Amino acid sequence: MRDSREILTDPPPPPADARLAYGPEPLQFGDLRVPSGEPPFPLAVVLHGGYWQAHYNLIHTGHMCRALADAGIATWNLEYRCVGAPGGEWPAARDDLELAMAFLDRLPLRHDRVVLVGHSAGGQLALWAAKRSGLPVVALAPVSDVRDSVARRGPDSAPARFMAPEHFADGSPLEVLPLGVRQILIHGTDDDSVPYAMSERYVEAAGGEAELVTLTGAGHFELIDPRAPQFGETLAAIRTLL
Repeated sequence: MRDSREILTDPPPPPADARLAYGPEPLQFGDLRVPSGEPPFPLAVVLHGGYWQAHYNLIHTGHMCRALADAGIATWNLEYRCVGAPGGEWPAARDDLELAMAFLDRLPLRHDRVVLVGHSAGGQLALWAAKRSGLPVVALAPVSDVRDSVARRGPDSAPARFMAPEHFADGSPLEVLPLGVRQILIHGTDDDSVPYAMSERYVEAAGGEAELVTLTGAGHFELIDPRAPQFGETLAAIRTLL
C-alpha cells in the first residue's frame, strides 16, 4: 500500500492534449486526453478528490487519465470550485458540474459512450452528477454520505465547510437515491480516509442500482494509481460501464 503523501507528491503527469474551459470562472476547466487511433472513443469524465479543498487539484488524477487514454479511453479531467476558492462551498461545485455536463457535446472529440469516474470527494460529485445526467458512474472510495463525514470529522472539518446541513438532502449521494443509473463502487478495506463501511451502507441502500467491488487490504489511493495492481479493478469497472 502506497502512502498518501507519496502519491500526492508524485511528479506531474505528461501534459494533456488540450485544456478546455466549460465556464467563465477560473476553475471551470478540464484537461482532455485522447487515445491514439480512430475515433469515436469512449469517454471518462474524471473528478478528482481532496476533501473539496482548493489546495488539491486535477494533477493527482492526471496519471490515471493518461493510463486510461493509453487503454483507448478518452478522458476529460475536470477542475471545479472547492473550499478555499471564492464561493467554493456547495452548491458551487454543483453549478460547475451542471455547466460541465452541458459542455460534453461541445468537446472537440468524437465520443460514443460516456462514464463518470470520481475519487473520494470527487466520488460524491460523480454520484451526484450521475443522477442529473443519467450517465453511469464508477465511484472510487467515494464520500457517499456527507452527513456522516461531517458527524465524524466535526463542525470545523473540510466536509462541514464544504456542505452545510441544509444541503445534505440535495447534495449527499446517499440522500438523493435512487440515482436511476448503474453504479460501481470500488473501495479498499484499509482505507483510512473514507471508511469502507460507508460504501457498504450506500450500496445496500441503493439496491440493484449499485455494486461494490471490495479491495481487501487496499488503502485510499491505489484505485487511481496506474502502478498499483488494484488499478486493474478500476479499469475493468470503467470498461464494464462503457
